[in-house]
Amino acid sequence: MKNLRANYLKPAKLFLLIAFLFCSIAYQSYAQDKLKVKGFHVDLRIQVMTMPALKQLALQLHNQGINTLIMEWEGSYPYNGEAVISNKYAYTRAEVKDFIKYCEGLNIDVIPLQQTFGHVEYILKNYKYAALREDEKDFSQVCPSEPELNRELFTKLIKDMISLHNSPYVHIGGDETFLLGHCEKCKKKAAEVGLSRLYFDHIKLICDIVSSLGKKPVVWADIALKYPDYIHLLPKETVFVDWNYGWDPNLFGNRDKLLASGYEVWGAPSIRSEPDNFYIEKWHNHFENIRNFVPQIKALHYQGVVMTSWSTSGAYSTVFDSNEDPVALYPVRRVYPLSAFNLLISAYTTAVKANQPLDISAFIRSYCKTNYGFSEADADQFKKALFTAPYPVVLGKVKGNADLSLDNLVDSAKTAFATLNKLVPQKNSQEFEQHLLMAEIRLFYLNILQVEAAMNSPEFNEDAKTKYRPAIIALKKQSALIDEKFNKLNGGFLKAGELEDEKQLRNAKLNEVYAKLMR
Repeated sequence: MKNLRANYLKPAKLFLLIAFLFCSIAYQSYAQDKLKVKGFHVDLRIQVMTMPALKQLALQLHNQGINTLIMEWEGSYPYNGEAVISNKYAYTRAEVKDFIKYCEGLNIDVIPLQQTFGHVEYILKNYKYAALREDEKDFSQVCPSEPELNRELFTKLIKDMISLHNSPYVHIGGDETFLLGHCEKCKKKAAEVGLSRLYFDHIKLICDIVSSLGKKPVVWADIALKYPDYIHLLPKETVFVDWNYGWDPNLFGNRDKLLASGYEVWGAPSIRSEPDNFYIEKWHNHFENIRNFVPQIKALHYQGVVMTSWSTSGAYSTVFDSNEDPVALYPVRRVYPLSAFNLLISAYTTAVKANQPLDISAFIRSYCKTNYGFSEADADQFKKALFTAPYPVVLGKVKGNADLSLDNLVDSAKTAFATLNKLVPQKNSQEFEQHLLMAEIRLFYLNILQVEAAMNSPEFNEDAKTKYRPAIIALKKQSALIDEKFNKLNGGFLKAGELEDEKQLRNAKLNEVYAKLMR
């Protein structure tokens, strides 16, 4: 999920301050409030985990007080009748059944997430479902003006999910329907009844399927917030998930209307989201999101909280071998695997249990002492390194800080990496090495961007290639070492093919720049 999160993260300091003060005043009420659902979202659209790693994650979360998993299986789910949807990393039905049984033994409810509106590229790329495409080239969304086709397909898929899951809930997605009202049929309907009715007619169809099967539908709340007029059409047992990763609470629409609708609401912060990718993680943003939004969820008396953790943006680049025939979908934006995020997971579970907002510095010091044996001074250095200049680079320019050049950013990344390298953990060295590798990958990638920026300068010509060849040769050698470290740290965590996918895409820009300079 969350294709346009970058736009959502524009400064909203005043709103966050007001929310923080509101939550501080509300301590007495929310301290007594009991969250029914304390959840964690597992995104398996890419970076499909091994089954032992999934079980270990479930145990870790259980030990920290989590009682619910929302499993976004996508193509890793072993569909039965619609088997063409399952991808090469799909689990067996026996594995899924065994995993759910394991979780239930830990008193964890496993909620299946079946996308039913947007984010359905993994379904619609198969021409069996071409009649449901809202657009002939963009496979992200089904056409809501095809109710019978939607009812037929999603009844099958939801029944399939329910056959292996025992949860009273089914999450039906419903977020980021960017093509709403796009095709000619939908344009006509939207002109007649409006986008809210167009959206909620389809969501009602899906909710009714879920309700008829004895389950409660769960829906992401962004589009309901944007077009709330017909929200009342949905069954009263519907649950909305208000996801907010650090922005104005009314960004999508007036949240008061959702709160007044009478539907149950859960809240969802995030530990991996836009603009995070394999060379950047905005640690400070995620800590602030946990500190600010978790108390807000409690103060608003939401009945649940679910930490989201996105492996990718949810948008895809499609490769066609003809005008009509897609052969591959590549996810836009890949994030470092979940194996490196115990720190933020622990921050989240600590915040859920607490009766006051998370003290970020105190938490990091405590975590580092318990898990790495660090002194307060070392923990502060660790935090400083993680939080250093987390800016992305677009077209050779630093985004988010106009005063910072690419060379300045590289210097900051060098300092952060050197700081982490000086720290010596007394325990859990493998976990700490994930942070070290993330910092090395960031510096490695920024060094590639420096070479690429030089190649895009007006001064660059054929004769200038010799100047940059030593640097790119050194980076090529470093990439092999990084690949080895990555596989060592994540070999039991990700499926083997996923490790190779990560390698190929992590090194794609390097290989292109290398080939140009070395020819």
